[in-house]
Amino acid sequence: MIKEAETSLTQKYSEEETQVLLEPLIKIQQDYAFWNHNLDGLAIFRSENTFEVARLPINLEQLLIVADTFHTKPLRKFLQSGDRFHLLGLSLHKIKLYEGNRHSLEEIDLKGDIPTTIQEALGEELTDKHLTAASYGGVSGESSTMHHGHGSKKEEVDVDAERFFRMVSNYVETHYSKPFDLPLLLAALPEHHHLFQEVSKNPHLLPEGIKMDPFSSDERELAKMAWEVIQPSYLQRLTDLGERFGEAQAAGRGSDDYKELAVAAKDGRIDTLLVEADKVIAARITNLETGNTQRKYITNPRIDDLTDDMGELVMKMGGKVVIVPCDNMPTETGLAGIFRY
Repeated sequence: MIKEAETSLTQKYSEEETQVLLEPLIKIQQDYAFWNHNLDGLAIFRSENTFEVARLPINLEQLLIVADTFHTKPLRKFLQSGDRFHLLGLSLHKIKLYEGNRHSLEEIDLKGDIPTTIQEALGEELTDKHLTAASYGGVSGESSTMHHGHGSKKEEVDVDAERFFRMVSNYVETHYSKPFDLPLLLAALPEHHHLFQEVSKNPHLLPEGIKMDPFSSDERELAKMAWEVIQPSYLQRLTDLGERFGEAQAAGRGSDDYKELAVAAKDGRIDTLLVEADKVIAARITNLETGNTQRKYITNPRIDDLTDDMGELVMKMGGKVVIVPCDNMPTETGLAGIFRY
């Protein structure tokens, strides 16, 4: 890939300038420690003033782009909110909050802002002052008190659990669900699901969840189970976007023609742009007033993927960009824009 980059760069730059640009890439190539500490995917960005390395927990198609702007579409696909979600791991003795997508989960550092046990949350207000974390079970979190208590003892524990769950739900809704507008998935023991769903007023909370102790599985397995729950709503969202585009196009408020889309993007008229994930159009916009483009080979150092450039332009003008798998794309051109007006 370094050889390919050199061939492309020398079409525009001197040999000396080309070598300066390639120098940090050559150092990485020869750095065995670097290659021994990587994830499944790697993205490297290099310009005259920039050198950034992003390690990703997903496999990526090998792609080299030399152009006037960075090619970021694969990163947008990884980071986009279309398949992102929050996952709340919950028991009476521990809570964890994650942000995830189809590939992985990453724990959110709550920084002590929220009590993570029922004792921390209720303190002196705890109904049964003698309860400890052990009262609610060991690693599995299953509670003999919850299941086998009698009379007022069980009622007291249920009251405390209800207050704790309501406190956790309110915190997550206020500080994460509302600001980030992501669906919330609950992972907890079956007996905790009903109570949490009952006390939570969070509209982002999904009715389905993971009914098991979230702390008995590693994060990779938990991410897999979470995506199995999230995927149907994600696919439905793509279907809804496709139908919305069809309706907009029929009403004259949508287009899949990249010239028309370029002009609309420049004017800030695009509300949502659907971009086909793996489609590459070797062209660049030469005139935003007319939407004219110039087609060249992708090895030309002035040419990026047009779908990538369009996505960057729409985002810059305040629009949304959704990277869509080929099978769910409503057009053949690789682009589908829904206009604000």
